[in-house]
Amino acid sequence: MTPPLGVILAGGLATRMGGGDKGRLLVGGQSLLSRVVDRLSPQVSGLALNANGDPERFADLGLAVIADSIEGFAGPLAGVLAGLDWAAEQGADTIVTAAADTPFFPADLVARLTAAAEGMDHPLVMATTPRTGDEALKSGGGKRVNRHPAFGLWPVALREDLRAALNDGLRKVVLWTDRHGGREALFGADPFDPFFNINTPEDLARAEALLA
Repeated sequence: MTPPLGVILAGGLATRMGGGDKGRLLVGGQSLLSRVVDRLSPQVSGLALNANGDPERFADLGLAVIADSIEGFAGPLAGVLAGLDWAAEQGADTIVTAAADTPFFPADLVARLTAAAEGMDHPLVMATTPRTGDEALKSGGGKRVNRHPAFGLWPVALREDLRAALNDGLRKVVLWTDRHGGREALFGADPFDPFFNINTPEDLARAEALLA
């Protein structure tokens, strides 16, 4: 079976970091985005970047740059749809997405998502991690895991359904994945959650400390 195509989601506004391209921030002397590229590219059969605005600003990466087709920064599902449309043009069946601000995600992300989808007509799997410490005590409707909707396996076959849902105003990822019987792949969170993402200057400092 051909590995999925990979799509890095970088279409957000980065408001908590003062705007701009958060993926260009440096951790350990290397940009977040280049760290994500290095981590995802060996796991997939091809790679694209979902980002809005002038694509030329990412020319140094040598990746296809695909913009949201849904207007108004509709969140990660809009990036997923852009990736599915791109994958359809490549003749691919599935994509795996990863966020541009999450430099430590697992090196076996794609293999584990794919394994969790075994037997599904339309492979649809989201990464999760167990809630630990104080988080485990928080209310979450009985949920004992954190879902990471930017990290998932998505089927090209459901792209028109997703487009219709987005055009109807749906923005919450899990509402759509639950509708289609989406599964979860559980990853460990020790010594820290590998899906830790960088939203604030404090997060950036924590990432530097984790690397050190």
